[in-house]
Amino acid sequence: MYIHKPVLLNEAMAALNDQKEELVFIDATLGEGGHAVAFLSRNPRLILFGVERDKSVMERARKRLDRFGGRVRLFRMDYCEFFRSLTELVDRSPQRIFFDLGVSMFHYQASGRGFSFRRPEALDMRLDIEKGMTAAELIATSSEEELRNLIRSYGEERYASGISAAIVRQRERGVIEDSKGLAEIIWKAVPPPYRYGRIHPATRTFQALRIAVNGELDLLEAVLPLAFACLSNGGRMGIISFHSLEDRIVKRFFRERNKSCTCPPESPICQCGGQRQARLLTRKPVMATEAEIQDNPASRSARLRVLEKIA
Repeated sequence: MYIHKPVLLNEAMAALNDQKEELVFIDATLGEGGHAVAFLSRNPRLILFGVERDKSVMERARKRLDRFGGRVRLFRMDYCEFFRSLTELVDRSPQRIFFDLGVSMFHYQASGRGFSFRRPEALDMRLDIEKGMTAAELIATSSEEELRNLIRSYGEERYASGISAAIVRQRERGVIEDSKGLAEIIWKAVPPPYRYGRIHPATRTFQALRIAVNGELDLLEAVLPLAFACLSNGGRMGIISFHSLEDRIVKRFFRERNKSCTCPPESPICQCGGQRQARLLTRKPVMATEAEIQDNPASRSARLRVLEKIA
């Protein structure tokens, strides 16, 4: 049985909690409710709106949050749907918006959907099992070039060409149905020294497939301006990312909102008349301490960035 541990909890608390006033707090990636429980427990004046697209995970969070009664409202949808409909769902502007972009430990340890390559599980990888194409279907229908580009772009995998070729060769012999089988294909496709590195050689490919199946980067690009527009003046947005692709998107968005001028660099005089929309509260991302990494290895790659909206 696994234990769910929220990452960068104290750091997120320090940046986003405020016990001096009632806080309308949106947890846009509720997961199993680890961060939500902590925020609600430490601030009796906090009202939380939790958003989660996975039905199974949502029910686990609901049980943990029942004790907070009317201070919690939960919405089962993806966060873009939520922020597009915010004025219909929530009767006031949030002072805090929080995203933890990591995949819940439930998915790796208990979902049976092929997120982990440690056990033979059906290659699904969808966060919402009622929508979209499974990882098995993606592998079965993509060309070798499409697989190579996907693994290289979303997994930043140096051996994407060899891996995609091996997948296609195996596919011609029969359907690739389970996660352990796919991991073995990848293992054999990479050079022997790469098999014994810091991470399993299938890690980046599995990340790439998961991102593609769930449209994670496209959703993140789309949600940031929507969420920022909903944030009240003086409000704060905190985002925890876990890999460089996510972090780049967040970093770029935060920096753009921190600029007073949005003219192109080659323009000698400001012509946009723009005004700075936010200030960065984290010039560099906040990382986990060595103590947290020892206690929770999943926090090793976590990065927290926070900005504050300017009136």
